[in-house]
Amino acid sequence: MDGAITDFASAIGDNSAILPVLNGMRHIDVLSDRFGGHSVLGGACIVSNTLDDKGRVLQLTDTQELVYGELDGKRSSRLSELDRVLQGAGFVARPSANIVGEMWEKWVFAAALGGITCLLRGSIGEIAISPRGRDLALAMLEECIQVAAACGQSPRPETIERIRGALTDSGSLLTLSMYRDLQKGAPTEADTIIGDMCMRGDAAGLKMPLLAAAYAQLSI
Repeated sequence: MDGAITDFASAIGDNSAILPVLNGMRHIDVLSDRFGGHSVLGGACIVSNTLDDKGRVLQLTDTQELVYGELDGKRSSRLSELDRVLQGAGFVARPSANIVGEMWEKWVFAAALGGITCLLRGSIGEIAISPRGRDLALAMLEECIQVAAACGQSPRPETIERIRGALTDSGSLLTLSMYRDLQKGAPTEADTIIGDMCMRGDAAGLKMPLLAAAYAQLSI
């Protein structure tokens, strides 16, 4: 495992880049290029946590779910074994026949949430009650959806509706860990969450003014 991690860091070209491996899709591309797609499983961790001022991990909500699957959607023996090991581990664990799609859905949500909260410097509730805030949050989401669609990974309609609701809740304290890192002056996942989304949108010829503004702001 240590050798694989070293190879991953070397493939990216920066050891610090190994830290944000759980969000976006860039790490899947890097791992697949280095080890072959057949060697890689996809996964998405659905959890909300942060570090307190003493470096302790604090879980902010009760949600704790791990989803995993083969990139081609097949049910393999190794996936069945992984599923067996993870059952009863203290969190919801489930295999997926569409893990790439689920990872993209998480990325769309993370990019929209992180992009709008970092750009406007507030929680979803604060943004939703500000002038034009709700419209801007939905416009940010629409840019992310367009990028996903251009890459052949359109989110499911029910997922889009759920995200829209989450991004426009006037009573919500919701932020992304990237926003909390920004507030602390800590390194952020700007390149993997927002930057890579912009890069893929650029490749598809899309106009993404809000994503571009968020990425520029996070890069300063």
